[in-house]
Amino acid sequence: MLLNLIHAIWNPECYHGWGKSKRFFEGWYYKIISSDQKHALAIIPGIAMDENGEKQAFIQVLDGRNLKASYYKFYAQEFIPKPKVHDLQIGKNRFTKDSIELDLPELKGSLRFRNKAPWPSSWDSPGIMGPFSFVPFMECYHGILSMDHSIEGSLVHQEKVISFEQGRGYMEKDWGHSFPEGYVWMQSNHFSKKGISIKASIAKIPWVGSSFIGYIAGVLIHGKLIQFTTYNKTQLKQCSISKREVVIEMENSLYKLWIRAEREKATPLAAPIAGFMDARIEESMNAKIHLKLVQKKTEKILLEDTGTSAGIEVTGNYAVLVK
Repeated sequence: MLLNLIHAIWNPECYHGWGKSKRFFEGWYYKIISSDQKHALAIIPGIAMDENGEKQAFIQVLDGRNLKASYYKFYAQEFIPKPKVHDLQIGKNRFTKDSIELDLPELKGSLRFRNKAPWPSSWDSPGIMGPFSFVPFMECYHGILSMDHSIEGSLVHQEKVISFEQGRGYMEKDWGHSFPEGYVWMQSNHFSKKGISIKASIAKIPWVGSSFIGYIAGVLIHGKLIQFTTYNKTQLKQCSISKREVVIEMENSLYKLWIRAEREKATPLAAPIAGFMDARIEESMNAKIHLKLVQKKTEKILLEDTGTSAGIEVTGNYAVLVK
């Protein structure tokens, strides 16, 4: 069990809940968009344990275009993760880093993922959490399994066959006991050219009786991931939030990043609080993200583009994030 937990630190896609019996959740997020962008789904398998040790497995399905969400409950014993590899079964459904197999009342079929782009990991900075991966008391941990990848296969959704051939996908995950009190999250990998992806989040992070505003952003361009994080001395220059848009400006030693995200109608999803899925968040998959990336030394614009089919969540006491 201990070896599984140690292995998971440097392999965030793996299950982190070995030995956990209460006040814990873990969920994986698979975003899948058809090649014509007419179909957008987010599939979220996971496990939740409340403060009293009551457990349930679940699979959430967000239909981004129709603004509908379904929540399927399973017995905890139907949640079967494999150690040291991301290979998870929930009932008749299976989830790995390379594929999903679904057998739900309104969603069936299988998809495969090719040419994934995970967040880089090193011995002293395991994945997107960086050195915070080693801190044992974080409220919520995060992992990016793939910033962008291609999809093969099709699904039967409400008795209609949907092809996801040549579609684009994105994968991430969270684990811990609760989502942050207030946070902004956004992501898109549908820009004018394939292979470009943006992920950005800002959150209030509890810390030893106090708190701080943490932020993480990554821009994948030309096969390179440019990182803006709290731990690489990135500065958050601006964060403004309104009902219509979110504007963020970040700067590290080499690059400047401007983001303006247009918010759209969102759909309620279940979210963890003290381990169980009793909170509610709202996510849109129809937003747009305008971004500009500049190299500071030369003032060259490396990227100025608009991402569509963007996911956006603005949740909780987000006023604490405004700068």
